[in-house]
Amino acid sequence: MYGIEYLGQELLEEACRMRASDVHIVPREKEASVSFRVDADLIQQRIIDKKSGERLIAHFKFLSSMDIGERRRPQNGSLGVMLRRGQVFVRLSTLPTVNDESLVIRILPQDHVPKTKYLSLFPKASARLLSFLNHSHGLILFTGPTNSGKTTTLYSLIQFAKKHFNRNIITLEDPVETRNEEVLQVQVNEKAGITYAAGLRAILRHDPDMIVLGEIRDAETARTAIRAALTGHLVMSTLHAKNAKGALYRMLEFGVTMNELEQTMVAIAAQRLIELACPFCGETCELYCKLNRPVRRTNVFELLYGKELGECIKEAKGEYAHSSYETLQRLIRKGVALGYLSKSTYHRWVYEEANL
Repeated sequence: MYGIEYLGQELLEEACRMRASDVHIVPREKEASVSFRVDADLIQQRIIDKKSGERLIAHFKFLSSMDIGERRRPQNGSLGVMLRRGQVFVRLSTLPTVNDESLVIRILPQDHVPKTKYLSLFPKASARLLSFLNHSHGLILFTGPTNSGKTTTLYSLIQFAKKHFNRNIITLEDPVETRNEEVLQVQVNEKAGITYAAGLRAILRHDPDMIVLGEIRDAETARTAIRAALTGHLVMSTLHAKNAKGALYRMLEFGVTMNELEQTMVAIAAQRLIELACPFCGETCELYCKLNRPVRRTNVFELLYGKELGECIKEAKGEYAHSSYETLQRLIRKGVALGYLSKSTYHRWVYEEANL
């Protein structure tokens, strides 16, 4: 068992050194594969024998208080691990497959929240995001695909709000990704009855000024978030949608009325995490970027607010509307024209968007 403990520790140490966001332990018929997700790429690191893979997964399940004997249904867990670089929190998810159980470990580093000046490729977008925090109530939504940096953006805004405003900030997450002693953090625990909807209702009785939800997942959570925004709270949350305008239609699918959207919606930000171009070759030069660039990737934000947001709501109601806000595609093209982004990054992004 000592060998398995050492292997588990070594994999997490190696993943943190490579700045990996996830560790995948995937069983095969006669062996197991260990891969790291670094930026957008899934890189295979090593192949281990099948027995070691099973023991490694069982080891992590034990540490995160999962049921070791249950291998037929998915399980989730989380734990804090002490590494040489300090304590790192991880989120674990198992999934039964035809070749036994698979495990994905999401690494949640505590030092990855960027300063607000690194929040966006374009400083104007960063300033606009910070200006939204001046609202005393309303709803701000962040949308984008997995690993686009939505939670990181939320924590950057939380840090700014805590530093510049005297507000009681409460977060509700599944799980808590970044520990911050200056705000109240609540973790979703469905076994104990703390769902997003139930936790949000309890938070409303705790005198909050700003509420941060990890994600709006269902109709009940959406309606409770709208009710919180209507009763004098600033609510920020994430939502899965293709773009900013699509987030409006997702809220409508959850049963939120047009009138409630008009009364509560402050802004919607659709974001993408984009690799910066090398200043020497104009492409994403791996060697230079990894060794010399303090910031290899940054966000591009499609912001929908004010008059343009009102026009999109009118469009959703079936009325004539004319909206001309800057879309993600236009912003990324602008980044290419200014030399911040490579043409290959733009073409890859266009291809991914076309296949969503």
